Formats: sequence, structure tokens, C-alpha cells
Amino acid sequence: MTDLVYVLPDFPVNQHVRILPCIELHHITTVDLITLDCLEIAKRTRLPVLDVKKLRDAILTALKSNLGLTGVQEPRSDSTSLRKTGKQVVDSWKTISLLDDNIDRALMGGIPTGSITEITGESGAGKTQFLLILLLAAQLPEPQGLSCATLYISTESPLPVTRVRQMLLSNQAFTSAACKPSLDRIISIVTSDLESQDHIIYFQVPVAIKRYGIRLVVIDSVASNYRAEFDRDPKYGANMAQRSADLLKLGRFLQNLARDMDVAVVVSNQVSDRITERFYGTNISKLEPRPVDLTSALPIDKTPSLRNSEVSNSQVDKTEPKIISRDTQGIMSLDHQQRWFTGWGDEPPSEIRSITNVKTPSLGLIWTNQIACRIALLKTPVFGPGLQFNDGNEEGEPNLKKWDRWLKVVFASHAPESGIGITSAVKFDIKECGLQAASNG
Repeated sequence: MTDLVYVLPDFPVNQHVRILPCIELHHITTVDLITLDCLEIAKRTRLPVLDVKKLRDAILTALKSNLGLTGVQEPRSDSTSLRKTGKQVVDSWKTISLLDDNIDRALMGGIPTGSITEITGESGAGKTQFLLILLLAAQLPEPQGLSCATLYISTESPLPVTRVRQMLLSNQAFTSAACKPSLDRIISIVTSDLESQDHIIYFQVPVAIKRYGIRLVVIDSVASNYRAEFDRDPKYGANMAQRSADLLKLGRFLQNLARDMDVAVVVSNQVSDRITERFYGTNISKLEPRPVDLTSALPIDKTPSLRNSEVSNSQVDKTEPKIISRDTQGIMSLDHQQRWFTGWGDEPPSEIRSITNVKTPSLGLIWTNQIACRIALLKTPVFGPGLQFNDGNEEGEPNLKKWDRWLKVVFASHAPESGIGITSAVKFDIKECGLQAASNG
């Protein structure tokens, strides 16, 4: 406390004259007193804990007084510290329908406002078709839509006007609506690089939302420019920290944008192949229980104790259960946990239909923590009989007939997850009118 006279020259030391000499004897500074636990200081100085606590509180009060922090805050006018009460959340709950009862049922009404929703899947799974139907459905009146204009930000190709017009003319929900959706209420822009993408999102999007009354912002896709900017750079490892910081900034901005302006932010995301041990022909996963080898690393014939007890050990092994070790570190690893938040690989190893088709959404765990909902669009091949050779005596490789597509809710703040695999996912087809649920048969 030798520095107390410099930190707080006007501090009333007379009130604590009994304990100050002992504290100075043990070289405890003012910073130590306000940062360390009072019990620890009492043990070092052998002083009563209450006396140390009184001195600490007096120093904190004096410091706050010098800094002008002694004013009492006015009580909050509302009786809760939450942003919204439960009734306010229910009253303001709005969703954008996909115009199909089965799909809307899986999403508990559709895509909600006020949060970020991600649509992920491999090429040809139907991500863009999902986004296009949202751009038109949002223009419908409630409860199907929001009666609003929409914004489409593309990082790969311009808005497919021909396909949008086809949906407008073939979907009964659009043709029979009193206020029909139109291309004029879709504001689209293409961003060719990350710099222009950041400028548009951070500066132009908030202005456009207020000017045109936009309630749906679509980014197709969020990963394209990031992968082009960072993944192909020679300094890949050094750029990961910068990419993570950029993703955190983007996620925080979109979260605030969705919440403060009550808009639905929907982004599509690319996927990449997931490399696992099963690709190399190993049958036992690193995460499965394995028997522990209790023998030495030395050969048995060079280990006298083991050589003499070989017979007895073999007899014991027949009666005693095997000792199984569970790799706790492996279970808590990202490689194991990502099976339940990526949308792929959550089936048991014996039930995985196509191991080589296991994917992982781009941008990693950093981006996953920024979104409130992830919808995975899966596709599985359907093969037909192969070509016949030599008058039907030989059959070639099976022919690919078509692709089955599935909509799976991986996680969401407003809807239950679809569960393991595709057993509870919604099978759908891409029609002229948009997305349409299909029978699982």
C-alpha cells in the first residue's frame, strides 16, 4: 500500500490505521487489493477478512468518486431486462412461406424474420431454387408473405430472370393473388469480389432497406468470395485469422440488421468434401470403442513374464470381459461433433448410404456460430438397371436415373431438427412452380 498516497492522495487512512502497516509490510499494492480475492490477502497478511474487505470497498468507492462514477442510474421504465417479452415475440412473429404445406410444416411456418437462415448443399441440390421462391413469396400478403420488396445479392451469377418469370406464371399462389408479385419488386445486384461485397452489405443494404421497405435480404452465396479471396492464396494459414475476424464482423452485422430492422436474412452456403478414415478402407472409426492392448510392445518370446503366463492369460481372456477404452478426447473433437451441426454424417457407420457423399458446409465453425438456422439440401442418386451386353448375358454398370432431393433442418431456433439421416427429412422435387414435396415411396 505504499502507492496509496499517489493513487488516492485524499484517502482517509485514519479509518484503517490498524491494518495498513501490516499490508505495507507484505508489499501489497492498491492494484493487488482491488483485484485479488480478499481471502487470499487475509491469508498472506493474517488479518481479518472483514477488515480487508472494508478497506477494499473504501478504496473502490474513492476511485469511483474520483472518476465521476458515483451517480445513481435511473431505474428502467420496464420491468424486464429482456429485449422483448414473450407476448411481444409471439405478436411480432412473422415468417415467409415456401408455398408447400409439408415444407412449411417442417420449418414451423417458413423462414422467420429477425435472424439469419442458411441454406447449404452441394451443386444441383436446389439452393438457388429455394431462394428464388422466397423472393416471390415474400411479396405476397400475410400469412404467406410480408407484402414487401426483396433484395437479392449474388456473388456468382446474375438473377435468373427467365426462371423467376416461369415461377410467376406457373405457381397458383402467384397467379391467384390479389396483389401479384413481380420482378419489379426484386432488387438484385452482383458482387464480383470481397471488397465490393463488404461495401454493399455494410453501407448500401441498410439504406436500401429503409428506402424500398425491404423485409427479405438474400445472399447467394456467402462463401464464394471468401473462398476466392483466402483459400486460393499462397499464405493460406496466415489468412485464416483474418478470415475468421471478417466472418465474425459479417455475422454480427447481419444479426443486428435482422433484429433491429425485423428483416429475414437468408444466405446460401457452399459445401466441401469431408475426409474421414473410412475413405482409406479402415473399418473401425477412430471414435468407436476399441479394445485396449494390455501387452508390452516387445515380442512375447522376448518377454519372459509374458511367455510363462501365455497359457494362463489365454484362459483368462475366455472368461473375463474385454476392457474397452472410450476416446473421450475424440468424442469432444470437432471432427466428431460436426456430424450433428453440418447436416451430413450423423448416421451410424453401418447405415451411411454413400460415405463418399459426406459434405461439410464452408466457412467452418466460426460462421456456424453466427447463424440461427441451418437447412441442408441433400441429394441422393437413384440408379436403374445397367446396359445389357452379349444378348443379355452381361450387365454393365447401373445407370443414373435421377436424383432424390431432401430438405433437412439441421438446427433452428424456431423449429425442431429433422433428426438422424433423412428419415424425417422432407423429400421434394423441383417443379416449374418452385419446390414441391414428394412422397417418400
